[in-house]
Amino acid sequence: MQFTTRRTRLAGAAVALWAVFALTACAGTADEPAATTGAAGDDLGTVTVGALATPAGDILKFVQDNLAADAGLDIKFQEFTDYNTPNVALSDGSIDANLFQNATFLETYNTQAGGNLVSVGEIYLPSAAFYSNTVKSLDDLKDGATIAIPNDPTNEGRALKILAGEGLIETTDEPTSLADITDNPNKYEFREIENATLPQAVQDVDAAFVTISFALPAGLTADQAILIEGSDSPYANVLATTPELENDPRIVKLKELLLSDETAAYMEETWGGLVIPSV
Repeated sequence: MQFTTRRTRLAGAAVALWAVFALTACAGTADEPAATTGAAGDDLGTVTVGALATPAGDILKFVQDNLAADAGLDIKFQEFTDYNTPNVALSDGSIDANLFQNATFLETYNTQAGGNLVSVGEIYLPSAAFYSNTVKSLDDLKDGATIAIPNDPTNEGRALKILAGEGLIETTDEPTSLADITDNPNKYEFREIENATLPQAVQDVDAAFVTISFALPAGLTADQAILIEGSDSPYANVLATTPELENDPRIVKLKELLLSDETAAYMEETWGGLVIPSV
């Protein structure tokens, strides 16, 4: 009887020891926490995305707050305040992706910096416009009027193309600088200014070309816009990343969420057609 009791106790101890071992194995270590499973069945982890506050930052926050958890994704938004640093941060691995530029801007960066960043697709068109505190339309601009435009090749060419399309100047087929103006019959004076400071230039010039990423935070309104870029613009913003992460499940899922019907509806409700989803 005493032997039987001892054997039973030993067996119980072995079962308890096995249970502790099993629980420990499932829990993981402090350096490797246990994975959680999203409603979709996958825990994709965290993706860090760089962008300006508006509209890309707002869009990323919407996706994080409303869609990401069910997709098993955690989006960390890294805010930037200019067009110069997001690609540098992506290239050096500080972030996993960025959302602030069009394909031409990305191509220009790669060429000038010797980079190899890639676009995984267009996400939205951030409409740009010419703003003025002195005239109501481009036709009202007087000879010799001063016009402020961006000083980066992509957005400078963008502004010049719009003016050429309105018949106010003539340019080469793909203008990138003032040197590409072939005829300026109204003798406009152009000032090349860094994108982030163009909203402040509106009060100092007759007209200024401002992208929506800087126009909205500065409080510029449609009433001040004398010409808004058309929805057929080729300057849609793209989700960019590195070649190594191009097919990463986090990037693939992020693109899917950014192009969802829910996100498109959010853009329309928030900006009323000034930010146009690429769907």
